[in-house]
Amino acid sequence: MDLIKQLAGELDLREDKVAAVVKLIDEGNTIPFIARYRKEATGSMEDTALRELDDRLRYLRNLEKRKEEVLSAIGEQGKLTPELEASIAAARTLAVVEDLYRPYKQKRRTRAGVARERGLEPLAAAIRAQSTLADPLVMAGDYVDAEKGVETPEAALQGALDIIAEDISDDADIRGELRRLIRAEGLVVSASAQKEGEAEKGPYAMYADFSEAVGRIASHRVLAISRGVKEGALKAAIQLPEERAEGLICRRVVKAKNPCARAVEEAVRDSWKRLIAPSMENETFSTLFEAASEQAIKVFGENLHHLLMQPPVKDRVVLGLDPGYRNGCKLAVVDGTGKVLDTAVIYPTQPYNRVEEAKRKLTALIRKHKVTVISIGNGTASRESERLVADLIRELGPDHRPALSYMVVSEAGASVYSASKLASEEFPQFDVNLRSAVSIARRLQDPLAELVKIDPKAIGVGQYQHDMPPARLETALGGVVESCVNSVGVDLNTASGSLLGHVAGLSAAVAKNIVAYREENGGFTARSQLLKVPKLGKKTYEQCAGFLRIPGAKDPLDATAVHPESYPAAKALLEECGWSLADVGTPAIRELPAQAEGKGIPALARRLGVGEPTIRDIIDELMKPGRDPREELPPPLLRTDVMELKDLVPEMVLTGTVRNVLDFGAFVDIGVHEDGLVHISQLADKFVKHPSQVVKVGDVVKVKVLEVDAKRKRISLTMKGVN
Repeated sequence: MDLIKQLAGELDLREDKVAAVVKLIDEGNTIPFIARYRKEATGSMEDTALRELDDRLRYLRNLEKRKEEVLSAIGEQGKLTPELEASIAAARTLAVVEDLYRPYKQKRRTRAGVARERGLEPLAAAIRAQSTLADPLVMAGDYVDAEKGVETPEAALQGALDIIAEDISDDADIRGELRRLIRAEGLVVSASAQKEGEAEKGPYAMYADFSEAVGRIASHRVLAISRGVKEGALKAAIQLPEERAEGLICRRVVKAKNPCARAVEEAVRDSWKRLIAPSMENETFSTLFEAASEQAIKVFGENLHHLLMQPPVKDRVVLGLDPGYRNGCKLAVVDGTGKVLDTAVIYPTQPYNRVEEAKRKLTALIRKHKVTVISIGNGTASRESERLVADLIRELGPDHRPALSYMVVSEAGASVYSASKLASEEFPQFDVNLRSAVSIARRLQDPLAELVKIDPKAIGVGQYQHDMPPARLETALGGVVESCVNSVGVDLNTASGSLLGHVAGLSAAVAKNIVAYREENGGFTARSQLLKVPKLGKKTYEQCAGFLRIPGAKDPLDATAVHPESYPAAKALLEECGWSLADVGTPAIRELPAQAEGKGIPALARRLGVGEPTIRDIIDELMKPGRDPREELPPPLLRTDVMELKDLVPEMVLTGTVRNVLDFGAFVDIGVHEDGLVHISQLADKFVKHPSQVVKVGDVVKVKVLEVDAKRKRISLTMKGVN
């Protein structure tokens, strides 16, 4: 197989660009590095496109490896024909390779296997040929052999039919046609596995009596049914088109109208019921789950990307509030850099209800540290905590300075982080609960820097993520985190080890070595000092250097995304246009793009020995060194007041923040503790194939209330005619 040609065809890319990317990957370059610093070779392919190519490359190489294993295994049996070899070589999927290998695979002891051991294969071949008018039972009489365990003609015939049934089941072409038939006509059906009346109350109520076509069922329904089965709430099956399937097989294997043909028809029915149908049902479920998992992982990845890339609330003193009942509400004040200034515990909720004391403590902390925003976790007791903060803001009044606002943030994973080894190393002086309050404060300040400390599965912006194949989910989400961290860049002198561990080329061990070097020798003053860090060699330096920034460095380029390999080109560009390093980032240098265009970007690139994309990237960085792409997005929605579910009425228009995007819609925080659902049919006045086409996590949107179910705490919203 020509991998380059196949990849180019599948991904609609030029072969030379695909070849260049594959070469770069094989040389050990990371995807972020290739995307940012090898644009000339790749044609400026985006990070996501490069990851897709890398995933497909891995699959095709695994496919080639499996083909070699199968060819070797069949060859060792002496059964590899030129036709079979060509079929395996031409296979485009692992499923087809396994189908072709199926007849030659070592099986557990089967009825057909026993029949073959008893010498009944010639009888099976004669019957399947259907070239005689003889009665198969009469033919079977010649194979009676008590020593081999064949006592009667009936036993011989049954053994021959078992062989035919297994051969039909192992036929790759037949299985391929049956897959297409099941995809077109099969049904996914589910029913309640609970006592009558219980199914109507649970989360699987809609699946208590459910059926949908295999080819049309939505991925989130597949995952819901799968989880329901695991939890013992549902029974599920694939309803197969039995008559059509048996007819399809008969058309392939029945060649005449004689007694042997009727015997083959009997073998077809046995093959379908005993061998093919159970296998195909399991395979269909597995295929549906695999496809649904890939879709869920894709949605989770997109949500995670947008969550991590939410604009930071920079240079603000933040008070983190981790709500609770019996153990109180934990408080932590952090300064604009995330440094912890103060901690406390208040008890405004049940069973203590010390509301006025809590307000006094909050007011004291706010005034002492000039807090401007309060970050409230959305877990247990968050509704009471939000009411407390809203009342306090109102009591302080509009004349209170600095002005105060709040935001409810997701605390998903905060407890996981606060109990982790990383948190205990970072805050050995705090107990678990106070660490959680610090995390909640920092999540508002810089979501990316804080959330990378947590296993992405625990962040809670996906659907059924705990049901996904762990290795595949970890790889996909790890790629998202890596992409976000490197697109923003990392301050080499302040970044935590966990954040540094996601920088291109850096392992967790090398990230720890960077932190240790920093603690022992003081802050880095130049990128080149990275080469003094233990286990950080030239290749690692090449991969990571451009993503690590040193604000205030002696060489201004060390604070930019310009890669050290391009420093000579950057300095030469400045000199050609009449500027110096001292002008980098100043208002005066805004003339640089026009000057470069005037000299001709292609000509400049040739003179400076770099590509045109690199020249343009250098210009952008010299204009805005260390630019944070998150700052170009709308800021998060901060609140000063709170509503309750009972305050909502149909037709009310509100502003909210998108918290999660799923296949069937989006959940929006409108400030009433319970997120409202905008169903996919209510996202826009036009047809929407997937909610991600319209909204993303972190978007601030206007919504209108359609319906409020106070009993079940469900809010239905619409964006039609509102945004």
